Amino acid sequence: MKTLKEVKCGETATVTKLDGDGALKRKIMDMGITKGTAIFVRKVAPLGDPIEITVRGYELSIRKKEAENILVG
Repeated sequence: MKTLKEVKCGETATVTKLDGDGALKRKIMDMGITKGTAIFVRKVAPLGDPIEITVRGYELSIRKKEAENILVG
């Protein structure tokens, strides 16, 4: 499975599964990232951290550690 961290800038991916422990998974879900949600990768910082995405109509920046726990298809 591919993670959100592996999605290239300018691509759109759909969330298939969330991994991680309870607190991290809850934080990701609180940001509006749930199964079936489309995510557009807007920008990636030069060193890869953070990643700027568009989800549910708003812009959001997440860390690589968080992106590794978001499986996409």
